[in-house]
Amino acid sequence: MLVGVLSDTHDSLENIRRALKVFSEAGVSAIIHLGDIISPFALKLIAESSKTPVEAVFGNNDGERIGLSKVALAYNVNIGDPPRVVTIAGRRILLAHGFGDPTLTYDVVRALAESRRWDAVLYGHTHEPRVEYVRGTLLLNPGDCSGYLNKPTVALLDLKVMRARLVEL
Repeated sequence: MLVGVLSDTHDSLENIRRALKVFSEAGVSAIIHLGDIISPFALKLIAESSKTPVEAVFGNNDGERIGLSKVALAYNVNIGDPPRVVTIAGRRILLAHGFGDPTLTYDVVRALAESRRWDAVLYGHTHEPRVEYVRGTLLLNPGDCSGYLNKPTVALLDLKVMRARLVEL
C-alpha cells in the first residue's frame, strides 16, 4: 500500500494541487497530513480532490481548528491533536507535528522512534525533509510542501516494504 505524506502546506494551494497530482499519479491509497494546513479551504481542497482516506494532525499554526474540524467532519477526514497513532495496512504509525524548535523536534521524534513502539514515526514542523531508520523504525519528515522555507517536497511511503521516497514538487 502506498501512502502520500505531506506537511506544512501553509495554504499554498498551487503546491497542494501539485502534491495531489503526484499522489494521484503514484496511485496512493491514503494521504497523511502532518500539520500546518492553516485554513479550512486548504483541507477542503485536499479532501475534495482525493478519493482516498485522509489522516491528519493539527500543527502549531493551525489556529482555525473549529473550521478545520468542520471540514474534516464534512469530508470524513480524521484529524486531531498530535501525537496520533493510526493503523494503515497493518502498520502502526505515529503522527506528530513538532515540538518547539527544530532541534527539540528532532530529538523528541528520534526518541519516539528509538522506542520501537511504532513501525514509523512521521512528523513535520521543521520544513526539513528526512528519511531515516532508527533501530528499524522509519523516521520520516516529508519536508515543506509550501515551499516557503525550502524546496517544496512531499513523500511517498510504501507500507509493504516500509520505504519512503521524497518527491520535489
